Amino acid sequence: MIRKLFPTPDKALEGLTHDDMTVAVGGFGLCGIPEQLIIALRDSGATGLTAVSNNAGIDDWGLGLLLQSRQIERMISSYVGENAEFERQFLAEELALEFTPQGTLAERMRAGGAGIAGFYTRTGVGTVVAKDKEHKEFDGETFILERGIRADLALVKAWKADEAGNLVFRMTARNFNPAVAMCGAITVAEVEEVVPTGTLDPDQIHTPGIFVDRIVHTTSEKRIEQRTTHST
Repeated sequence: MIRKLFPTPDKALEGLTHDDMTVAVGGFGLCGIPEQLIIALRDSGATGLTAVSNNAGIDDWGLGLLLQSRQIERMISSYVGENAEFERQFLAEELALEFTPQGTLAERMRAGGAGIAGFYTRTGVGTVVAKDKEHKEFDGETFILERGIRADLALVKAWKADEAGNLVFRMTARNFNPAVAMCGAITVAEVEEVVPTGTLDPDQIHTPGIFVDRIVHTTSEKRIEQRTTHST
C-alpha cells in the first residue's frame, strides 16, 4: 500500500505546489477549512494562484492569509463578504473574481471529480452569472452551461482518516470538503485523528481513500468567524 501519512503540513505539500496552479479548498466560512495546509501553501511561496473556494476566509485566517501575501491572482467563489482585503483588492482591480452560485460551485467541483466536463442549470439565467455562457432550451426552459472544475491541488479538512486515506467529516464541517476532495488531481487532507486501516465503519466513510493522495495529522485551531455577545 502507498504510504499516505505525512508528518507535517509542509511535508504533505512538498513537491506539489507551483506558480499559476489552481487550488480547490474546502470549508464554509471558517468551518471545516484546512487551516494548517493553507499556512503551508502560503509558506511554499507559490504565486499566481487560482483559488476555488466557497469564500476567502477572513482577513487574518484561512485564505485571507494568501490574500495578504498576494499569492492569489484569481478567485472562483460564491461569497466574499467577510474579508476587507478581498474587497480592497477586487475594487482596485488587483484580483480577478468569478462569482459562482453556491450550489453551482459545489456541482462544478463534483462534476469535475466525476469526469463530467459540463452541465446545464437554470441557476443564474438572466443575471451577470450567465454572461458569455452557452444558453440552451430544455422543455421550454432556458439553461446555461457550466463547466466542471478540475484543480491541480485540492486541500480538505476531515475529522478522521484511516491510513488508506478514507475520510470522515464531522457535522457541518463536511460542507464543501467531499466535492473539493473529488476535483483535485492531487488531494491532501489534514485530519484531527488517524486510525488504522479497517477501523472505520465502511458505511460511515464520506470520501473514499481513492480520492485522497496524502494525509497529515494536525491540531485544529477552531476560530469563530463572528462573535456576538450579550451582557446580562
